[in-house]
Amino acid sequence: MSVRHNPISFGGLSKMLLVLLRTKEGFEFNIGLCQLSVKTRNISHAKNAIEEAASKGAKLVLLPEIWNSPYANDSFPVYAEDIDAGGDASPSTAMLSEASKRLGVTIVGGSIPERVGDRLYNTCCVFGSDGELTAKHRKVLICCATQEPFNMTTGPLHWELLQRARATDNQLYVATCSPARDSGASYTAWGHSTLVGPFGEVLATTEHEEAIIIAEIDYSILEQRRYLPLNKQRRGDLYQLVDIQRLDSK
Repeated sequence: MSVRHNPISFGGLSKMLLVLLRTKEGFEFNIGLCQLSVKTRNISHAKNAIEEAASKGAKLVLLPEIWNSPYANDSFPVYAEDIDAGGDASPSTAMLSEASKRLGVTIVGGSIPERVGDRLYNTCCVFGSDGELTAKHRKVLICCATQEPFNMTTGPLHWELLQRARATDNQLYVATCSPARDSGASYTAWGHSTLVGPFGEVLATTEHEEAIIIAEIDYSILEQRRYLPLNKQRRGDLYQLVDIQRLDSK
């Protein structure tokens, strides 16, 4: 594996993590994770970052949470968009749709504030390489699914630790993005975008400044999961996963 760290500037709080996934011939897959920090400018930054990732071979491009807005509660109502209406009512998703089709990439659009009537949602949209909206998910948990928001306090303790744990638990590569650090913001992100292998090893990481990471990943390593078949060892006859909230709502 080779890793190169190159400085890059998209302005503001932007950072792009680009991971090139290379395997045997016919099994190459590239993924680019773009992280960005005022609305028109943010959309322009995101578009540039997506184009940069695609130019380096990325076929799947990921943006960070709330990429089109300052990460502050008082900003969300100002930057919220009507995703279902589309067009001028949602310039962020309009850009994602256009870029995904033009570049032939799939874009997981991080999330943006979505307005539905008098309600606001933290919503992720996925656009296929044909420019069509293929999935939309409104965030349920207040903080991240791994545990908590990663700021200057929890970041040093848990950021890398939880990524390595999730990679090991699920025997998968885990790529995580953080906004580049802005000490003047109300929420100061930890930074340190990281790529972790399926056995919990850190393959590539950054500091807190803007950067691009390029790393080679061998998918054949995932074949080793057959020697540790955790998914096949579940005892469905003894226990099952239950969504208590869904049961209570019935």
